[in-house]
Amino acid sequence: MQEQPVDRILIEGLRARCIIGVNDEERREKQDVVISITLYADLRQAGRSDRFEDAIDYRSLKKEVLAAVEDSRFMLVEALAEQTARICLGRPGVRGVRVRVDKPSALRFARTVAVDIVRRPKDMQ
Repeated sequence: MQEQPVDRILIEGLRARCIIGVNDEERREKQDVVISITLYADLRQAGRSDRFEDAIDYRSLKKEVLAAVEDSRFMLVEALAEQTARICLGRPGVRGVRVRVDKPSALRFARTVAVDIVRRPKDMQ
């Protein structure tokens, strides 16, 4: 994303339920979404020191993302992905993020429909 080396923290297959969609039927009950997040950061200090204080707390990030998603009522998967990216970029040390949101029930006969975005802090200004 920025300078080399680019280290990553991956959170894959985070399952949540939320109201999402444009049709009345989609807005009645929560639907399943699956979120995968790649955080881009420099992890060298945490690797050297082995101190939690030098690391990105991905457990608390997961909790914040889940709370936001489960309380959301977006019409578009794109908006849900954008909000998730904004939360991730609010964490100290995160230089960029890739967010994929799958909506398995979006299309009949398709396993899933997904939106995959990449954002940096400057994209959120």
